[in-house]
Amino acid sequence: MADLTYYVALPFAAADDGVVPGEPAECQSASAAIRRAEVLARTSGNAGAVAFSRTGDPLIGEFHDAVLLKAFGDVPSDLSEL
Repeated sequence: MADLTYYVALPFAAADDGVVPGEPAECQSASAAIRRAEVLARTSGNAGAVAFSRTGDPLIGEFHDAVLLKAFGDVPSDLSEL
């Protein structure tokens, strides 16, 4: 199977030890993920949000590192866990 690219908007909420990730939202395109992340960052209870993409083969579970598309508000400086 060919590699697929997933676009995701991920909100972050404030916590005692920084920020914690919320529920990810899969989007249709990079621009849709960026728009969704911007809205999520402004939503009450969220400190920020990021839009990112991941490309890989879901059948074998191999994915390349996430690519940050855009960050809004207060998000972790290390996003290597995406």
